[in-house]
Amino acid sequence: MPYLQLDVNDHYPVATKQLLAKRMGALYADIMKADVNRITITIRELGEGAVWRCNAGTPVPAALLMCDIRRGRPVETRAALAEALMACCEEVLGLQRLNIVFTQHSGDEMYHPQLGGWSEDWKEE
Repeated sequence: MPYLQLDVNDHYPVATKQLLAKRMGALYADIMKADVNRITITIRELGEGAVWRCNAGTPVPAALLMCDIRRGRPVETRAALAEALMACCEEVLGLQRLNIVFTQHSGDEMYHPQLGGWSEDWKEE
């Protein structure tokens, strides 16, 4: 953990997805003060017509980024991350409609066997 899962309506070359994952991971590590080695990113290419933004009229194609993170970061930090991730996804993939959802967990809900098992709870340094 953290786990960032991006659902999109399109298909992208592997090199583009790798670039996006690298940039998203670097942004996350910097803004959230986290170990980049703990970050996992998935890009789920659900295909045309799979993700929609509803409105009063006709729903429009959209994308969604789910961010499972450790509990404790201030709302301002999460907002800065959201803005940076939106800009990154727009730059690399051209996404115009992206919602971001944060789900916060305690460290003992995140197990990373290559890094010693359970994550520690986040604390400001």
